[in-house]
Amino acid sequence: MNLKLTPNIMPVAVHPNLTAGLSKAPVGGAESGGFAGALKGALSSVSAAQNDATRLQREVQLENPKVSLEETMVAIQKAQISFQATLHVRNRMVQAYTDIMNMQV
Repeated sequence: MNLKLTPNIMPVAVHPNLTAGLSKAPVGGAESGGFAGALKGALSSVSAAQNDATRLQREVQLENPKVSLEETMVAIQKAQISFQATLHVRNRMVQAYTDIMNMQV
């Protein structure tokens, strides 16, 4: 059983190397991979973690001897933590947008 937590399922906003791996090559006048690409990557990794946890949970329910309950519980917790972090980032972004829209010019 591998219990090592990897940072690749964490949303970009809480990832320690925020700019690592982002492409700086311009495509059509815009930077490819900028904030939108990083956000899309973070959301896809959260989705993958949730899908993996769901798959393991299904295997435990079907009494697959190759899948342990401990591994399943760790996967579920990883998915839950990454989703909560993503939700907090979303709430902060919405609050920042609201603050900017309410500024007087």
